[in-house]
Amino acid sequence: MSLRSISSAILRTPNSAFVNLLDYPFQPNYIDLLNPGSIGDGKTKLRLHYLDEGNQSSPETVLLLHGEPSWSYLYRHFIPKLSQYRVIAVDLIGFGKSDKPTNKNDYTYQRHVNWIREFIEKLNLNNITLFCQDWGSLIGLQLVGTNEVGDRFARVVAANGGLPTGDGKISKGFIQWLDFASQQTEMD
Repeated sequence: MSLRSISSAILRTPNSAFVNLLDYPFQPNYIDLLNPGSIGDGKTKLRLHYLDEGNQSSPETVLLLHGEPSWSYLYRHFIPKLSQYRVIAVDLIGFGKSDKPTNKNDYTYQRHVNWIREFIEKLNLNNITLFCQDWGSLIGLQLVGTNEVGDRFARVVAANGGLPTGDGKISKGFIQWLDFASQQTEMD
């Protein structure tokens, strides 16, 4: 698999990398999100991939936010079981079929929050049941607590996540994991 550069600082995984995925028969959807201005030329929009499945006329939407290092593929078995609802599974920027900035400094917590907020607003999602896990919890729970889109959420299910204040000391174990993960050249 090779990544295709769409600008000097943004990579896009080709569709051929996702052909014949087991249990992933879903139709891809894409939306362009604002570039905060410091990624690449600052003009190229970032493409976010998402699945939009289930009952499109349902008054309830289930929003699935994955953690690290997964993507919407994580929820491939959830989606059919929730078919009575509109089910949206996002690939966060940098994961799955979404664009991938090449500079690790472009992956800030606040940017991820802003990108998902913009996504919710552009799709005009309401009456949301948020199911979030791991880093998806950090992003999703922040949005639930905001004045900008918080009123769009009706229910929350958080798994393996939390909402830390950020003022605590980073554990030795997390630093070791981060060091290990940053040195990996291939992920199977």
